[in-house]
Amino acid sequence: MHGPPIALPETFARAVAGLRSVTPRAEIVLEEVGAPQRLAPYAFALSAAVLRDEDEVATGRLILLHDPAGHEAWHGTLRLVTYVTAELEVDLASDPLLPGVGWTWLTDALDAQDARYLAIGGTVTQTLSTRFGELAGPPTAGDIEIRASWTPLGVDLAPHLLGWCALLASTAGLPPPGVTALSSRRPAGAA
Repeated sequence: MHGPPIALPETFARAVAGLRSVTPRAEIVLEEVGAPQRLAPYAFALSAAVLRDEDEVATGRLILLHDPAGHEAWHGTLRLVTYVTAELEVDLASDPLLPGVGWTWLTDALDAQDARYLAIGGTVTQTLSTRFGELAGPPTAGDIEIRASWTPLGVDLAPHLLGWCALLASTAGLPPPGVTALSSRRPAGAA
């Protein structure tokens, strides 16, 4: 026998509805996943895979946290937390300017969607990996990881999700929507 349905706080329910209302660009596949339960009384999470020519080139997770009592460090009752990672070409992954560029991808993406926020913070990590011994294989590989959190202003989180999807696209190296990368186009008459 099931008990009565648990009523969600209106703020949290509206925030989740805003996240669910977004349809991302075709290369980004979103899926609702289990959210961590110890970070806040209410949580909701999405995972994303960015596909280019059927290959997964970036992944991410966006978690919505809600504490009706508020949280001093958040400066509010809602908090968005993200983790995004992508493989990069070695020359890009070793660029000393990459962390600043990665952070700008996030803030510019949110600003472009008018996703207003405060108390934003995070890290950008760049790594180079070379395989040896039994793991010998592909040449040196590079990765970028962006971890961040921010407090959205308002409960309509659709602009925040659209900004997050733009971050995923930038991290994956996708061209802007409606633009075809020159490397993927064939000249007329080419086989």
